[in-house]
Amino acid sequence: MTVITLVRHGQTDWNMLGRVQGRTDIPLNDTGRAQAREAAEALRHGGYAAVVSSPLSRARETAEIIAGVLGVPGPALYDGLVERDYASAEGMTSEDLWKLQRRAMGPDAESDEAVATRAVAALRDAAAAHAHVDGPLIAVAHGSLIRVLIALASDGEFPRPGERVENGSQHAFRLDDDGLSLLSYSAVPAD
Repeated sequence: MTVITLVRHGQTDWNMLGRVQGRTDIPLNDTGRAQAREAAEALRHGGYAAVVSSPLSRARETAEIIAGVLGVPGPALYDGLVERDYASAEGMTSEDLWKLQRRAMGPDAESDEAVATRAVAALRDAAAAHAHVDGPLIAVAHGSLIRVLIALASDGEFPRPGERVENGSQHAFRLDDDGLSLLSYSAVPAD
């Protein structure tokens, strides 16, 4: 059994503008860097052993900041932790999507099932690679991926309708042979 805390990367300019990022590699802004430091402080006394991350720069930099503050190794990068592929919707605002397609994710976005399958596989790989360390892991990833894992691990009970996963938020999971279980999450009501 491994405890893994998933942290959403800090804010980017596209987050601020409400643009769908997906796999587009948008860097953190200064607010995002501050959120990464705040997340690290919130995790400081958790006994974490290492940090892993999506390879996208916004997640990787968040992970680097957290690892630096906590003085733990990382980040090891896992492709399976990248954000959902939104395909043609990337760069659009949610408002644009609703006007044009009436689908929040766009017609050719990666499915929840595909996101969950690759993300859980990446977490299993990270847990196996860090089996020699004593303590839980931190995995820095993306909002949609984390939402999918929260829903999977809570049998759809969470997040509740209208809740969002904030930049820099932390969500604890247990990963074992039976799958992923939700230990805690910090989604907040949407504006």
